[in-house]
Amino acid sequence: MVRGSADNTDTMIRTAVCDVLGIDHPIGLGGMGGVFAPAMVAAVSEAGGLGALGCNGLTPDQIRSAAASIRQRTAKPFALNFLLFQFNDESFAAALETDPAVIAFAWPRQDQDLRPYFERAHRAGAKVTFMVSDVAGAKRGAAAGADVIIAQGTEGGGHVSWMTALTLTPMVVDAVAPIPVLAAGGIANGRGLVAALALGASGVLLGTRFLASEESSLHPNFKRAIVESDGHDTLLTEIPDIAAGTVWPGAMSRASRNRFIERWAGREWALRQHQKEAFAAVQAARQAGDAEEAPLSFGQDAGLIHEILPAGEIVRRIVSEAEQIICDRLPGLVR
Repeated sequence: MVRGSADNTDTMIRTAVCDVLGIDHPIGLGGMGGVFAPAMVAAVSEAGGLGALGCNGLTPDQIRSAAASIRQRTAKPFALNFLLFQFNDESFAAALETDPAVIAFAWPRQDQDLRPYFERAHRAGAKVTFMVSDVAGAKRGAAAGADVIIAQGTEGGGHVSWMTALTLTPMVVDAVAPIPVLAAGGIANGRGLVAALALGASGVLLGTRFLASEESSLHPNFKRAIVESDGHDTLLTEIPDIAAGTVWPGAMSRASRNRFIERWAGREWALRQHQKEAFAAVQAARQAGDAEEAPLSFGQDAGLIHEILPAGEIVRRIVSEAEQIICDRLPGLVR
């Protein structure tokens, strides 16, 4: 909360997504797979945003345990995130048993009917968010009953498509109105939040910024690689998925252009032939924290990240910066 310069009153950014999801600030944590950090999820929620836990690959017991761990740290809403193309019904059922405030969905197959998944979440009392990378996906999610649509631009880390958040966000906003939209991809600070609001979004979803937080489960070497990145050293590639033996529907992976990626770039055919050996080497590199030999997913907004902070402090700083821009800078541009 900041003191507005125009009328000397306390002001706070509050949008439709805050009311829909029951949060204080229009800032969400992406449900990133492979980043098992209940403490980070809880810290984002406790600071007034929406924390989210990626549940793909987790067993039912792991999901129940994680949800309990988050609730020990905060009583505020959080989301449990599922990738639809790798859907596991037992894990999803366990998630619904934990009475989550929000279920976040992303990346369905083209032949999947979204409505049964969304309806199960709604029957359990949860709101539904749905991440998309094009207007067709946004309309599909809206028709199936999503409460919030997330427009993910190609600037983001990990699995993304090809359109930038700057162009995709207003297109999705227009396509699904009045459903609130969160912008994702390339956003790391208050300036990004203000820009998203100007595009018509009701808030933002961040991944890379929170990867470089104290509570993130990333190896310290990987966090350091994000902080040291200038934002230009990433590329869209299939190499991490080929190494993992995974086919991701309609997406490429934005990853650091490190030694592992450079070794196989242009030689994906050879990587397919040596997939098992390559994956074993990748797993060993992850355990060792080798930032050159493990696929490292992060977004172009790494160039905006200069320090590792507590996740709650990241939320507070984004909100404070955005409010300062809206109250002090923008009014002076209109005469």
